[in-house]
Amino acid sequence: MKKFILSLLASLAMASSAFAAGGGIAWDKFPAEKVNDVAALQNGAKLFVNYCLNCHSAAFMRYNRMRDIGLTDEQIKGNLMFASDKVGDLMKVSLDARQAKEWFGATPPDLTVIARSRADGSKGSGADYLYTYLRTFYRDDTKATGWNNLAFPSVGMPHVLWELQGQRVAKYADEKDPHDATKTVHVFKGFEQVTPGKMSATEFDSAMGDLVAYLQWMGEPVQKQRVRLGVVVLLFLGLFTFIAWRLNAAYWKDIK
Repeated sequence: MKKFILSLLASLAMASSAFAAGGGIAWDKFPAEKVNDVAALQNGAKLFVNYCLNCHSAAFMRYNRMRDIGLTDEQIKGNLMFASDKVGDLMKVSLDARQAKEWFGATPPDLTVIARSRADGSKGSGADYLYTYLRTFYRDDTKATGWNNLAFPSVGMPHVLWELQGQRVAKYADEKDPHDATKTVHVFKGFEQVTPGKMSATEFDSAMGDLVAYLQWMGEPVQKQRVRLGVVVLLFLGLFTFIAWRLNAAYWKDIK
């Protein structure tokens, strides 16, 4: 059992490579409206704590910050705190970063600002990448973990959410290269469900939207307040500009 746990942790520790590259398929559009949906954010927080926080920390976020998404201290303590005793503690994991690097060669990345760091101007936002990444795992027996990913081919991280999504395999076909008729290319044709998950495909996509919404919110919890303040400032500047213009006109009206 101990060897199994260490093996799993080793695979998870390689997740840094999964979040460090953006190759593969085009990214799907993240349902951005979920960032303003309190219920979605709360469900995303639950998924994050249960499936991500085992190995990935959020060292710049405190548990009590989740009050901003409508949770009380009692709800946070009773449902979302498994590795800490105080609601004001940072969301860290017990896995020692130095030892993880010595044992596994890589440290699981901190996820506090992962949604902001993964943006790619040619493909989409960091949220788009994460939404695509979390939904495109598939079984691949040629890989050490038994899993692969379309958004990040040869990813080192296993599919920790497979029980929810079920197990799938990717279907490929060889077709002629549209740029060179003498060559063939390996073209992705879709997924085939091998075993069902606890969720339907629609439910899983929605859950991943919730998780990514939480990750995006966590990267900037004051985003909504910042936007509101920005609107107020722009309105004030517009009004002040009008007043200044009229004052300037009144001041110079008798001067020729």
